[in-house]
Amino acid sequence: MMASFMSYFGGRRDTKQSSRDAIVTLRQQLQLIDKKEEYLQRKIDEEMRKARANAVTNKPAATAALRRKKATEQELERLQGTRFQLEMQVNTLESASFNAETMAAMKKASGALKDIHGRLTIDKVDTTMAEIQEQTQLANEVSEAISAATYSGVDIDEEDLKAELADIEQDELNERLMGADHVPLHLPAGPSKVEEGRQPVALEDDEEAQLKELQAALAM
Repeated sequence: MMASFMSYFGGRRDTKQSSRDAIVTLRQQLQLIDKKEEYLQRKIDEEMRKARANAVTNKPAATAALRRKKATEQELERLQGTRFQLEMQVNTLESASFNAETMAAMKKASGALKDIHGRLTIDKVDTTMAEIQEQTQLANEVSEAISAATYSGVDIDEEDLKAELADIEQDELNERLMGADHVPLHLPAGPSKVEEGRQPVALEDDEEAQLKELQAALAM
């Protein structure tokens, strides 16, 4: 009652609720139209039955039944036109209500985006990214400067380094050769006289081959 009173005097109305109320009212009217259409259709069928029953024996009664049938059919056609208009209004209201709710949701999302971005602008983003790039470049330059200064002030003679490396290589070669001299040799049991005569030569060749392999390894 209060809602109707406020609506009558131009008070604030809930658009969403009023749209729902209108849709409910229209659908209720469509239900009444359904019932009336059923009644008119039964009446048309009844008049048609009377016209057929009296078509031979009582032509005036048959003609009157046909007139009533035609009048009822016209009324049914007008009612069907009304149904079409109401259905169009329901569809329009439902579509408008859906669009309004969609727009409200989009407006709410837009407000949320504004709150997230705040005073953020593309110029501020560009400035921030430029500052980040500048600081990153500075950090890289500082790292390179620190690495370059690690050996600053140290007088290193490259020739001395080469000579020291050569001495280390020679020492390593000597140690490996000494280790090769102490490798035990396992000879097969019961060698023939021919093999005994050739044994010293085979051992010398084996030692020479090991020496060459060590030298080749150290030269790599």
